[in-house]
Amino acid sequence: MNGAEISVVAGVPKGLLIGGEWVEAAGGAQLAVENPANSEVLAMVADAGPAEALEALAAASRAQAGWAKTPPRTRAEILRAAFEEIMRRQEELSLLMTLEMGKPLAESRGEVAYAAEFFRWFSEEAVRINGDFYISPDGNTRVLTTRAPVGPSLLITPWNFPLAMGTRKIGPALAAGCTVVLKPAKQTPLCSLALAGILIGAGVPKGVVNVITTSNPAAVTEALVGDDRLRKLSFTGSTEVGRELMAKSSQHLLRLSMELGGNAPLIVFEDADLDKAVDGAMLAKMRNMGEACTAANRIMVHRSIAGEFSLRLGERMERLKVAEGTDPTAEVGPLIDQAAVSKVTALVADALGHGAEVVVGGSRIGDRGYFFAPTVIRGVPRHSRMFSEEIFGPIAPVYEFDSDAEAIEMANSTSYGLVAYIFTESFSRAHRTIEALDTGMIGVNQGFVSNAAAPFGGVKHSGFGREGGFEGIHEYLTVKYAALNLG
Repeated sequence: MNGAEISVVAGVPKGLLIGGEWVEAAGGAQLAVENPANSEVLAMVADAGPAEALEALAAASRAQAGWAKTPPRTRAEILRAAFEEIMRRQEELSLLMTLEMGKPLAESRGEVAYAAEFFRWFSEEAVRINGDFYISPDGNTRVLTTRAPVGPSLLITPWNFPLAMGTRKIGPALAAGCTVVLKPAKQTPLCSLALAGILIGAGVPKGVVNVITTSNPAAVTEALVGDDRLRKLSFTGSTEVGRELMAKSSQHLLRLSMELGGNAPLIVFEDADLDKAVDGAMLAKMRNMGEACTAANRIMVHRSIAGEFSLRLGERMERLKVAEGTDPTAEVGPLIDQAAVSKVTALVADALGHGAEVVVGGSRIGDRGYFFAPTVIRGVPRHSRMFSEEIFGPIAPVYEFDSDAEAIEMANSTSYGLVAYIFTESFSRAHRTIEALDTGMIGVNQGFVSNAAAPFGGVKHSGFGREGGFEGIHEYLTVKYAALNLG
């Protein structure tokens, strides 16, 4: 690492944040954080076990009553101060993110700004938590409803958006008056630790935000969800792990938010503007190297334009600069680890074995780090693994369809339902398709839907609950009703 990289990593706390103090794990246990661009160890951070996790929950539980009583304006000002500090440190945080996750610096800068926006948005929502008052139908009772914080919340975030996933959960929780235990992914804990330091500096009281880093997430999570002091679990990750967490959470009937896997279709109708469609496909597919639950997983193009579309998409993908994310010219960074490379390699091999054709790419690049070439594949059959599994890599499979009905049937023929993208110049076709798709979000003539001011979430096996938007704060609030006899 160069001087700037050493400095930014050195400035991040490496301990566990419990009750407002940075502490070591039992026995000084540590886990290594790897740079996916070169497989080198960036830093060693504390490696918590169940005991430390329960200490963090105890701290959150002790702080809950005081934080719930904190005036909404005070909570709002703390979040606003954290927003401003994140933006002030945008370059530093972007470099940190690129080092531990791999994405190019330009993308990291975009994520830092996006992450900060959740704190600004929910600082404004904190002072707008409302209730209602009305007369019952029989006229004898007055109905009073208020909203109260759910209570101590466990927030589990993935590695692919290491800062934004934290702010998207912490922002509404703190705004609502909930204390939290944050458990970031073991691959990318540094951004979460840096974020915790920013929140402390912004004035978050001791115990309101706690951070547990661990190489044994199953044991730590099981201990937390098995404790009756925990009242809420918000999880972003795979559907398989989500199912397990739901089952374990049933013991104490935890309030749940689940943002799980995706298998996003991107539909290009025959009347689409091809320039828009290719631009949109590039953004929807290649954001974050394709390592996103919102990534376009199945690109479906009307047969009459599929050839030209594939050619244009292949030309664009082939021109992308693949390099370490710290290279200013990099457009595509490495995948997160060897397991990710192995998965996309197997998916490509399976598709080729079923008769598909590689237009560009299709293989790993080099033997240093975890780079995979941006890839376009045509002729992938529906019975291939690539059609039904989440790719999580820079692979763009192109499928063909002949009618709107066939496109919609293909799009909906999955257990997932997070996001879809459609490209058409027809207003009526767009609306018909929006109504027909079984997804929680839809991008129309654009390949990007994430927005702090909009509700993010899916249906079916993509989960439930919403993050962001006016709806996001309600995931951390419960309704309290009082019947008033004024007789």
